Amino acid sequence: MKKNGEKIRVSDENCPVRKTLGLLGGKWTLLILFQINNRVIRYGELKRAIPGISEKVLIQELNFLVENKLVSKKSYHEIPPRVEYQLTKIGLRTLPIADKLASFGLENLV
Repeated sequence: MKKNGEKIRVSDENCPVRKTLGLLGGKWTLLILFQINNRVIRYGELKRAIPGISEKVLIQELNFLVENKLVSKKSYHEIPPRVEYQLTKIGLRTLPIADKLASFGLENLV
């Protein structure tokens, strides 16, 4: 792959594919982004939408996504506590990636 006439080596830490995989390559990351999609979603609803994910891992992944500005988190000071998540502008740009993966799966794996 070339960028500005310069060859990017696979092992180069500046490789855009490597950086993207570092951000989106987690087991649950794209599933979480795909489930949030264009809506505002509460934690419990998100947990139910992704069978098999533990609470610990979901919380860790959400914190990672918030930290990397793919997801925004809004907490309400209520009892019981209410937390809502939605994709940021950058997060919304990941949806075509998830859509392509879903299309590939439907066409080739189902």
